Amino acid sequence: MTLGTDMNKERILVWDLPTRLFHWLLAATFAGAWLTAESERWRDVHVALGYTFAGLIAFRLAWGFIGSRHARFSSFVTGPGPVKRYLASLLLFRPEHHVGHNPAGGWAVLALLGLGLATAASGYAVHAEFAGHWLEELHEGVAEAMLALVFVHIGAVVVSSLIHRENLARAMWTGFKRGSSADAIRRKRWVAAGALLALVAGIWTAALQGALR
Repeated sequence: MTLGTDMNKERILVWDLPTRLFHWLLAATFAGAWLTAESERWRDVHVALGYTFAGLIAFRLAWGFIGSRHARFSSFVTGPGPVKRYLASLLLFRPEHHVGHNPAGGWAVLALLGLGLATAASGYAVHAEFAGHWLEELHEGVAEAMLALVFVHIGAVVVSSLIHRENLARAMWTGFKRGSSADAIRRKRWVAAGALLALVAGIWTAALQGALR
């Protein structure tokens, strides 16, 4: 972490391929599940998207422990002190520059994963008809809470990109950010990325065969 924005930093690889795939696949599956939630015609697609969403969350939880440097929870999960300090640096227009997730963003990641788990679990319970109407209301409620957090996340990315003069959305697409060579990761992790895609493909193969109905 450094104070301010250093335009002279190198272009380094920060986000491995599995982390980037997870990010965009999760966004796509959540959006698709939201759009198909009220349609009986698209019910099977909604269910398949829900299982995919759950599988992605499970992968990211594991990747938070065994993934590359900046993907691990230990690299961005902090106490309230660093979060307050980071937010204060924004207000003072002297923003701390973090190569990976900043402290506030780290908390947002945990919140999104937590709400994602709650959304997936309640959705499965509704699909399996474990309980009555109240469970449907719970599922809709946590999904709406997650949607609200997604909008907050998007807004924070836009603001942070402007303040730091760095396109954070593009960084999550390409994997590259500005930083020192000591902060770079060495590999894109192609094997793990292939395993993630295989997981998604397996879920949709099961869906097409009717195993998830």
